[in-house]
Amino acid sequence: MTKNVKMQDIADRLGISVVAVSKALSGKSGVSEALRDEVRRTAGELGYSYTVRRKQLGNLTGNVCVLASSRFIDEDSFYLKYYQHISAQLQSRGRCAFFHTISPENEEKLIYPAALEGKADGAIILGQLSKSYIDLITSENIPVVFLDFYDDRKDIDCIISDSFYASYDITNFLINMGHRKLAFVGSIKATSSIQDRYLGYMKSLMEHNIFVSSNYVLEDRGADGLMKPIDLPVDMPTAFVCNCDGTAYQLIDQLKKEGYRVPQDISVTGFDNSVYSEMSDPKITTIEVNTEQMSALAVETILKKIENPAYSIGRMPVGGRIIYKNSVRAIKEPDSLY
Repeated sequence: MTKNVKMQDIADRLGISVVAVSKALSGKSGVSEALRDEVRRTAGELGYSYTVRRKQLGNLTGNVCVLASSRFIDEDSFYLKYYQHISAQLQSRGRCAFFHTISPENEEKLIYPAALEGKADGAIILGQLSKSYIDLITSENIPVVFLDFYDDRKDIDCIISDSFYASYDITNFLINMGHRKLAFVGSIKATSSIQDRYLGYMKSLMEHNIFVSSNYVLEDRGADGLMKPIDLPVDMPTAFVCNCDGTAYQLIDQLKKEGYRVPQDISVTGFDNSVYSEMSDPKITTIEVNTEQMSALAVETILKKIENPAYSIGRMPVGGRIIYKNSVRAIKEPDSLY
């Protein structure tokens, strides 16, 4: 049986990266002409067939692939909400969606997703991926939209929740309830959304002239992106602003084991309005992300990009709202604003 030659095989033969192979074959900048010629020669020797976009050949599949890192799916089913909305939107337009996870090993080794090799007209990518892996996917001639993620690149289209303002809003709510010792829980270098939520928290504290202590910025995940126990500060805050409901759920359980009551002793907020906010006792005051609107925008954008490769929206934020539940206690009479 003839082997299905992949870009990885060419990269291994020449001792270069898959990204370099992709750029050479697609005619993109970033590689020398000498290397481009060498890659093309090697591709021919190995029997690799590189085709330009199937749309130009009139051979669309009707499929859109939804890609996500397996570490996000393992930790929370929140991203499955996006997939359900995306699938429903595509079905209503006579298209199909299929879901594909990227393992940490494939992301690290820059293994191009097999799901994109001739099986989809475009891809919606859920959540954070490494810069190198983004380069790999975007260097291929396939339309891509990023959902719930962005970075400093100007040439990618992304739909994101307005994490900055939402975190600013919920921190303002806690301050209005009388809290002045507020900690943020989230590994701020892990994802762009956590960074934005941290910055929203910081803006609120700065506007209220509240000192921001480094002891009140707490990690919730390790270098592998997976959740870990939270190292609580010696001087406990009166409220924790958590970057997601999963972290808030874990924190509440941890606080209970150490003898604290929520919200009688300490208040806790989350983000996402996921299943964790309902499972928790008490239920967690959180931010509801408009996953339906974000998914609809992602579908609209990817379909337009499939039809017209030059179509672009840049970065588009979508607002959320506070869902008031039972994990926050006022330590003064709240203002009428809330």
